[in-house]
Amino acid sequence: MPIEKHDLIHELPEYRDRIHELKVSNERFAQLFDEYHEVDHEIHRIEENIETTSDDYLEARKKVRLALKDELLAMLKGA
Repeated sequence: MPIEKHDLIHELPEYRDRIHELKVSNERFAQLFDEYHEVDHEIHRIEENIETTSDDYLEARKKVRLALKDELLAMLKGA
């Protein structure tokens, strides 16, 4: 069974243009965007058994990814 993608374009396709706009115009957004994708790639490698770690570590990284996604979504919505 393939592992589901969680990159922002797949997660929030309705914000594709806004994501691009903020990546180039907002340094904080760009930083959070990069951090989100680093964490997402790490989680993907763990779920694909490319890297091994504890379940607790994986769950902690998923919480970090979710917190980053929430912050990015708030910025996308202009909050």
